[in-house]
Amino acid sequence: MKAITLDPKTHPAVVYRMEIRQSGIHGRGVYAAQSIPANRKVIEYTGERISAIACEKRGHGDCTYYFSLDRYWVLDGSVGGSGAEYINHSCGPNLISRIMKGHILYMSLRKIRKGEELTVDYHFSKNEETTPCHCGSKNCRSTINLK
Repeated sequence: MKAITLDPKTHPAVVYRMEIRQSGIHGRGVYAAQSIPANRKVIEYTGERISAIACEKRGHGDCTYYFSLDRYWVLDGSVGGSGAEYINHSCGPNLISRIMKGHILYMSLRKIRKGEELTVDYHFSKNEETTPCHCGSKNCRSTINLK
């Protein structure tokens, strides 16, 4: 797969240059194409806003790009996504997600080096089906689910 460049000049949800390309963690991943300072907005997760009920009707196949805003609303990143939907899980992430006024923002937890894969802890519920983790972090809990 050829890398896809995300540039702030052409993608309004993107703050720093990034690339979507193959990942060692899972499928495609997002990589910093420039250094990113700590404690900064990096990208906004965008997508079609659907009800949680509609999300359940669409189903949960092998690869979905859903992000819950709250109990009632979900963003489906596969429809109108910013590229943030390709950010993979890690038990030792370099990003954190924040929901602010109906927007999902990914913020840097520390300085991120050019070429580094961007990751976030998905925090899947321990009550959901267990999903194995392949992040390779020294703190890996072996599952994306919280314990």
